[in-house]
Amino acid sequence: MSIIKKPFENLPQTPGVYIFKDKNKKILYIGKAANLKRRVSSYFTRPHGSRIQKMAGEIKTVNHKKTDSALEALILEAELIKKHQPQYNVLQKDDKTFLYVEITNEEFPRVLLVRGKEKANEAISYKLKARKIFGPFIYAHAIREGLRILRRIFSWSLHSQEKVGAQARPCFDAQVGLCPGTCVGEITKTDYKKIIRKIKLFFQGRKKQIIRELEREMKTAGKNLEFERAAKIKRQIFALNHIQDVAVLGEQKANEAISYKLKARRIEGYDISNISGTSAVGSMIVFYGDRPNKNEYRKFKIYSIKGQSDTGMIKEVLERRLRHKEWKFPDLMLIDGGRGQISAVKSVLSEHGMKIPVIGIAKGPKRKKNEFFGKIPNWVSENTLIRVRNEAHRFAIAFHKKLRAKRSMTK
Repeated sequence: MSIIKKPFENLPQTPGVYIFKDKNKKILYIGKAANLKRRVSSYFTRPHGSRIQKMAGEIKTVNHKKTDSALEALILEAELIKKHQPQYNVLQKDDKTFLYVEITNEEFPRVLLVRGKEKANEAISYKLKARKIFGPFIYAHAIREGLRILRRIFSWSLHSQEKVGAQARPCFDAQVGLCPGTCVGEITKTDYKKIIRKIKLFFQGRKKQIIRELEREMKTAGKNLEFERAAKIKRQIFALNHIQDVAVLGEQKANEAISYKLKARRIEGYDISNISGTSAVGSMIVFYGDRPNKNEYRKFKIYSIKGQSDTGMIKEVLERRLRHKEWKFPDLMLIDGGRGQISAVKSVLSEHGMKIPVIGIAKGPKRKKNEFFGKIPNWVSENTLIRVRNEAHRFAIAFHKKLRAKRSMTK
C-alpha cells in the first residue's frame, strides 16, 4: 500500500492485480498487470484522456495483490471486479459482451466459454447447480489464451456426451495432447473428474493446493512403480510453477484507449466456391463491427470432398479453422447459405464444445431477395451482414478463379 505522490514507486515488477482507492477508501478501479509497477506508473506518467485523468486525480491509495503468473492475475481480477463492482471499470457495465468459463455438469464435463450474463445465470439456475461458472472476463483474447495455456497442463475433453467413447481413432486434440482420450475411452470417469477438480481449484485461486495434491499423487505413483505417470505429474507441477503467459495480458493501455478492433464484435463470414466440385475453395473473412480486417482473411482449398457438396465443404473449412486456437474466435458466424449449411456449421461447433451464434443468408427461390436464417443479434444490422456475405463471396470467387487459371495453364 502507498499514499505518496508516486503511489507506484514501491510496487513490485511482478504479475498481479492493482486496486485504486480514493480518499474515503472507496475502490475506484481494479486492473491486472504482467508488471505491476510498470502498469500502475503508466497512469501517472503518460498522457491520457479526460476519464483516466479524472480517475488518476482521485487516487489516494494503491493496493496490490501479487500473483505467480499473468493468468492468475486475470482470474483474480475477474473475481474482485465481480465482488466490488468499481465505478471506473466501465467496460463491466455490459455483461452481455463478456465471456464466462463454464464447466458443464456432464458425466465427462467440458470446459467451455459462454458469452453473456444471461447464459451464465441460466446455466446456474436451470436445474444444473453442479455446473461451475467463472468470470466475467472482459478481454476475450486474454481468457482464450489463458485456457489454451491451462489445457496444455491439464488436458480436457470438448466432446459432447454422445461422442464420448464413440470414435475408433483418437481425435485431433488427443493426438496433440489436449484431450485425455475421452473420444476413444482411454480415461476412466474417476480419473477424468480428478482433472476437472484441479481446473476448478485453479479458477478458485488455489494453485498451491493443486501442487500439494499432485506431489502426493507423484509419490504414490512412484511407490506403485508407475514411472510414466509419475513423470507426467512432475511435468504438470513444473508447468504450474513456471507458467509462461505474458501473452495473456501484455501491457494493455487504459480502457478508453482500446482500439476499435478490440471494442467491436468480431464477425466471420464464410463462403464456398466451386464449379461441379472442381477447384473447390472456401473463404473466411473478418469484420470488426462494420469494418473489414483483411489481415485476418483466410483461404482454404477443399481436400476431403469430391463432387458437389456445399455442406460437406463448409464442414471441412470449419474443422480446419477451429484447429487454429491462435486465431480469435468470433462473436458471430455468417454463412452464405440456408438451413443445410447452418446445420453443418452447428454440428462442427457442437463437436468442439463451442457456442457461437450462426446466421445464414440465402438469396431466396427467385434469387432476388436475401433470406436470413437464424436469430440476428441486436448489435449487428442486416446491411452489415449482407456486406459480410458479399465480401466472403467476392474473396472466395477470386481465389477460385486464381486456382482455375493455374489449372488451365498446366494442362
